[in-house]
Amino acid sequence: MDEEFDREKVVDCMFDPVTSSILAELEDGKKECSFLAPQTSILESEVLERLSYLIEHKFIYKNFDDGKCTLAANSDKLSALVESGDNFDETINSLEKMDSYLN
Repeated sequence: MDEEFDREKVVDCMFDPVTSSILAELEDGKKECSFLAPQTSILESEVLERLSYLIEHKFIYKNFDDGKCTLAANSDKLSALVESGDNFDETINSLEKMDSYLN
């Protein structure tokens, strides 16, 4: 992962409650934005807005298939970010931060 991006911003995006539920939907493969929006109770435009940083840095792939917007997770890149030794403490802190939001 030699690309330049703000690791903390990526982790914050990943562990945002709405964004993480979108990512969970993408674990099974690509999905249309029109499917993801009602699953998270937000508009299609907000789905793209919330994922924009992840899309920009290719953690999420955005395509237009037959005029429909589809999203797919770059699982290898997402996993590598979370598993990298440099980010382990940051990931734990992010999980604790997410837990505090849920409580």
